[in-house]
Amino acid sequence: MPKYYPINEEAAKRAKDMNSFSDYQPGSATASYRAMVDEAYAAAERQKARVDPMYHDKIDALVDRYARELAENLNERNVIDARVPSILISGGGNFPVTKKHKQNAARDRNYGEYAEISKLLDKIRSVGMGGISADDDLAVEKLTKKLEGLESQQTTMKAVNAYFRKHKTLDGCPELTPEQAEKLKADMAQSWHLDKSKPYPAYLLSNNNANIRRVRQRIEELSSRSEFAGWTFPGGEAKINEAENRLQLIFEEKPDADQRQELKSNGFKWAPSQGAWQRQLNQNA
Repeated sequence: MPKYYPINEEAAKRAKDMNSFSDYQPGSATASYRAMVDEAYAAAERQKARVDPMYHDKIDALVDRYARELAENLNERNVIDARVPSILISGGGNFPVTKKHKQNAARDRNYGEYAEISKLLDKIRSVGMGGISADDDLAVEKLTKKLEGLESQQTTMKAVNAYFRKHKTLDGCPELTPEQAEKLKADMAQSWHLDKSKPYPAYLLSNNNANIRRVRQRIEELSSRSEFAGWTFPGGEAKINEAENRLQLIFEEKPDADQRQELKSNGFKWAPSQGAWQRQLNQNA
């Protein structure tokens, strides 16, 4: 069942009254919000039906986060919209132009946050469909399983090559089923298989070994994330956001042009939904 978060109906009514001549329909803001959440939960259920159950908890967490952040965003939007009336409502006399500019800036920020929240729907639809992401709570577990598979494959290839070197045949090789042995014989008969002394060419073992090293390194990097800690600096603080897999820099005041350029050149991007400059959480960051 979808989990809904509270919608401020009073703020929704005030926003409507400040921007429209038509009456606010009680409960309409809540109904609109819940319809959006229902669509997100439906997308989550479709994705859960497509992927391994190990991904279900992550999908559930994402859709709950979407419902919560969407409610916060819509409530804030209504508060912003109620700050200054539309000129059609108030008329042009003594219209608070400065306040309207501030309201519009707040609206732009709010809509930027809404765009970031909407991206959670794409995340829900992509869970379990690609590679192993660093922000996956099960990343280390999945990479460990992958490493075990690569190491087992390496051991098998070495043992098969050793058996063939000793017996000059693949018949009876304990590491292969009869079907696997026949397929490997067929591969060795192909013109591209230049080294007939080895069922598995050297480059296959070399490539697989490189993958083993790469996966081991990723496991070490992800395992070390728990050692990361935030800190303060003059004018702000650095936070470790493991849920977002981001290093976030939060400033008390907007960085000047030179500081913003320095941030961008070092891989940081402004995230309105987080109120922070951030980049992927890793040793380089």
